[in-house]
Amino acid sequence: MTVNDGVPGERSISVACMHCTDAPCMAVCPVDCFYRTEDQIVLHDKDLCIGCGYCFYACPFGAPQFPQAGAFGLRGKMDKCTFCAGGPEENNSVEEFRKYGRNRIAEGKLPACAEMCSTKALLAGDAPVITTIYKTRVTTRGKGDEIWGWAMAYKESGKLADANTGPAAGGAKS
Repeated sequence: MTVNDGVPGERSISVACMHCTDAPCMAVCPVDCFYRTEDQIVLHDKDLCIGCGYCFYACPFGAPQFPQAGAFGLRGKMDKCTFCAGGPEENNSVEEFRKYGRNRIAEGKLPACAEMCSTKALLAGDAPVITTIYKTRVTTRGKGDEIWGWAMAYKESGKLADANTGPAAGGAKS
């Protein structure tokens, strides 16, 4: 989503599904239409969904959405980010494409949001690779390795003030 589109200082923010480890949408769904793939992607089956909206209210990221405007009971079934991983139908089938869009994961590609992000702020892939990319970005922007840990988080707060911690950890200077 883009805030202040076309205006100097515009901002883009992702409202995509975070594919939570303990997904609240899965916990509240009365018909268990949400499931997790072997790649740990949280998907939902549109054929099972009854459109109750519980997942919409449970998700802290606003990922599940009603696809149409109108009165609450008339909006149809929920829709959400699929991480471009399709749905429960056979990979790359016509039915899967009709309901969930292109299955880029089955094609060996990144999700469209990560591939097309002009600022490269959205990343997708294995956690160790993403962590390496993020650490590299932080260190090359002048922060260095000290960004990782309590010393950086509490440097100015005085919460680590201890004669043994030294100035690097945010404590008293010797």
